[in-house]
This record gives sequence, C-alpha cells and structure tokens, in this order.
Amino acid sequence: MLTEPLAIRHYQKLTDGMVDLWHRGGRYEDLRMYMEGYLACLRHANVMENYLVNRIEEEAWRFLRDASNFETPVPQMQTQTEADYY
Repeated sequence: MLTEPLAIRHYQKLTDGMVDLWHRGGRYEDLRMYMEGYLACLRHANVMENYLVNRIEEEAWRFLRDASNFETPVPQMQTQTEADYY
C-alpha cells in the first residue's frame, strides 16, 4: 500500500493513463510498455526515492493483472415508474 503523497499521485497518473490507453484501443502489450516507460522516466528523473518507484511498480503490475480495472461500465437502464404515467 502506498502512503507517500507523491507516490500516490504518480500511481494514479500511471493507472489513469493505462485505463485511458485501454479505452482508446490499446492492448496488454501497449499497457505494459506504457507502464515500463513511465516507471523508467520516474527512475531517470530522480523525482523520488527508488524504493517508492519500486512500490509503485509492484502496485501497477497488480493493477495491470486485474482485468476488472479495464471493464467498460454498463449504463443503467431507466425504468418507468407508476408516477411517470400520471
């Protein structure tokens, strides 16, 4: 579990980007490359300690393996109620 605010912020940006890429037609390999590139940039830029980047990587792999993160929500159908008739 991530507790450092900067690590949480980067994790959220990473996972939001992965979901966005998925919805634009990207596949698993594209998501994996995006994730690896994002993490490589974090390491190269030295924006945070390496152990935090490693924790983000562990959580991101867990996120990527969970198929429910990439499901498209089903819109709720409206039903007519008795009040709609009057």
